[in-house]
Amino acid sequence: MKTRPNDGELKELYGLYKQSVVGDINIECPGILDLKGKAKWEAWNLQKGLSKEDAMSAYIAKAKELIEKYGI
Repeated sequence: MKTRPNDGELKELYGLYKQSVVGDINIECPGILDLKGKAKWEAWNLQKGLSKEDAMSAYIAKAKELIEKYGI
């Protein structure tokens, strides 16, 4: 990619990936001092309830959108 996707875009992609592979979040929220872990947990938790198949479709659509936006 020519430029890097912003943090929000990357978090959304991460959340969709985890939802498509694992399903609903199955871990406790990290502690307040684990900022990176907490951000990842929150991104995944936002996808809660989405089926693995729907999450995979959304992941692919988002990835294509980012490829078009930032180039390869």
